[in-house]
Amino acid sequence: MKKIEQALANISRHQDLRDQERTIPFAEYLEILTRNPEQTMRNIFQLFHDLLKSHVEVGQDEYADDPESIHYMAYDCRRLFAENTDRPFFADRLFANRLIDLAETFKRSTQQNKVYIFEGPHGSGKSTFLNNLLQKFENYANSSEGRRYEVVWRLDRELLGQFEDHETSQLLSRLSQMLDKTSQLQNEIIRSQNREGQAIEVPCPSHDSPILVVPKEVRRSFIDDLFANTKRKYKVFTEKEYEWVFKDRCCTICSSLYRALLSKLGSPAEVFKLIHVRPYQFNRRLGEGISVFNPGDAPAKENVLTNPILQSRIDDLLRDSNKVRYIYSRYAKTNNGIYALMDIKSHNRDRFIELHNIISERVHKVEDIEENVNSLFIALLNPEDRSNIEDFQSFTDRIETIKIPYVLDLQTEVEIYRHIFGKHIDEGFLPRVLHNFARVIIATRLNPTSKAMLDWIEKPDKYALYCDKNLLLLKMEIYTGYIPEWITPEDRRRLTAKRRRRIIAESEQEGFKGISGRDSLRIFNDLFSTYARKDQLIDMTIIRRFFTKIHKELSEALPEGFMESLLSMYDYTVLQEVKESLYYYNEEQISRDIQNYLFALNYEIGSKATNRFTGERLEISEDFLRTIENRLLESDADAETRARFRRETQKEYTARTLTQEILAEGKAFSETELYGRLHERYVAKLKEQALDPFLDNENFRRAIKDFEREAFKTYDRRIRDDVSYLMSNLCQRHQYSKKGAREVCMYVIDNQLAHKFTRS
Repeated sequence: MKKIEQALANISRHQDLRDQERTIPFAEYLEILTRNPEQTMRNIFQLFHDLLKSHVEVGQDEYADDPESIHYMAYDCRRLFAENTDRPFFADRLFANRLIDLAETFKRSTQQNKVYIFEGPHGSGKSTFLNNLLQKFENYANSSEGRRYEVVWRLDRELLGQFEDHETSQLLSRLSQMLDKTSQLQNEIIRSQNREGQAIEVPCPSHDSPILVVPKEVRRSFIDDLFANTKRKYKVFTEKEYEWVFKDRCCTICSSLYRALLSKLGSPAEVFKLIHVRPYQFNRRLGEGISVFNPGDAPAKENVLTNPILQSRIDDLLRDSNKVRYIYSRYAKTNNGIYALMDIKSHNRDRFIELHNIISERVHKVEDIEENVNSLFIALLNPEDRSNIEDFQSFTDRIETIKIPYVLDLQTEVEIYRHIFGKHIDEGFLPRVLHNFARVIIATRLNPTSKAMLDWIEKPDKYALYCDKNLLLLKMEIYTGYIPEWITPEDRRRLTAKRRRRIIAESEQEGFKGISGRDSLRIFNDLFSTYARKDQLIDMTIIRRFFTKIHKELSEALPEGFMESLLSMYDYTVLQEVKESLYYYNEEQISRDIQNYLFALNYEIGSKATNRFTGERLEISEDFLRTIENRLLESDADAETRARFRRETQKEYTARTLTQEILAEGKAFSETELYGRLHERYVAKLKEQALDPFLDNENFRRAIKDFEREAFKTYDRRIRDDVSYLMSNLCQRHQYSKKGAREVCMYVIDNQLAHKFTRS
């Protein structure tokens, strides 16, 4: 019994439960309002915005300092759609940016009289997205952070004073008995809270904000007096998001009660004493604040709702059955909430049509009464059902479509695999190979040609070594927010904000075909269960064979030549990783070579001179210059190219580097602009040639194969040092495991990738 009592006591002490039940006087609500108008005066659209802002982490904008940045942010939506859910939904970067953009328009109150349709193909996760969104919205709206308030009228008999004591006692006794017998059936939140049974509560069925009970014609002056001269007052009166506070009216029931009580009491101040406020409680299962309809849900038999017992009590207190009619529709239950349709077909098509008459004016007729409807209307739509909404041309300007296609961001696609199959799957692939699998899947979802990409890069053939002819591989990188380093400086400059927005905008028309989300999981499972082995990592050879030999039907869904281009891009990338990891960086030697070269250009061939910057005695010869130029120019540079390079470099050295930067500005040699450019060229050339001495060295290949085995100790010390240095850098810089580093090196050497990408 003690444990039971303790458990019950813990529930009673739960602050959230007490707060949600607490009803406060209107004056106390005004105190809360003046302290925090941003939270207290929110409509459904601003609450939706605040939900997303509080649950979505803003990631980085990789190019924030770029004047051509479009602020295409990496939003982390896991807390909103994945954490603490039965079935997680993964929003890729494209969809996350669309959703945040929509929320920003809600914050500014610029789009309200609309129905928001999330359109996507089967298997794109629309239903999971909406269910998770509504779950998090309900939790947020019922928390202290997302709390809003609604009106509850508390009609006090003594204040109204129209009954004799014995009549009131008999009436309240009889009504109390009736309420006790019918409370479970009515499922209404009407109850007597007055300790002495002297008052009845009349909740606003439309969940109106309490501030709307203040008559519209005096509301501006009322708020003016309420806030005095403060920054908050200026914000409320000037910012768009508070416009509804001055424009909207309370529901017909509340306005009728206000007028009836004002005529009886004669003073607005006395009327406001009867107004109480409580947190607006959302409950999807009861249809309070959130209503979700599936296509198979039959229409309700009764569209007009009322409470006869409460109506009788109101009539008895006011002595007039016509002043206040307590009737409302099911739309009132989601006023200032969310009304959602799961797919627009069957019965939901009829519900959608009915919204046509509501959204434009935000008013719904209930018998003779006009009912306010200020709800967030959301619907899901499959592309094949679009004909169900296109028949209403007058409705098109009231529809806002947000595309929710298959995932087009390869980082998100990989994250889905990790979630479904476990993060250990990375251990079964060489680095980059898992992402390349995702690239193959996404390629089937993209349109084969892109006008925006071809407008940016007019001659795709120049990137044939790293990209497909349709530039889909490059487009995927843009969708993830990344601009590859192999893009030429000229094309990088041509990627203006306008062009980048056009590329991102094309995603609106993609992801509606190809391999679905469900099918991609099935295909991945087939690959991983077949090829994942402890003694062998999945590499690109396996990926290629899987798609072209084992599942030929999948390769037919790919654009022509895509798989070969993907393999080429991978080969180029891993070759650069191996070269960079093998490259020894001797900064001191590089610095001496560049300074000696620039110094020597000022002397004739055959001269001897001492470089005052390095202190070395130089013999200026053609071989001396060519040796260093081999690190600065292409290997096939002819005599004319070398002569032109020498003239231009020597001219800049004497005209700017030496006279202006070093002598006039006092810069160190290594801080000059010319030195920086030559240093960059020198390093790039060293990395490019890093593998050359080992290509035909069979001992080097066998040493890699024997790395971390007993046989590795039998090799020459220099080879052991080179191999160990290479493996260490691959692991540290590029996140390879030791096994993966060994295998990727064998892949590079055995496939002769260095010869494949040798510049002609």
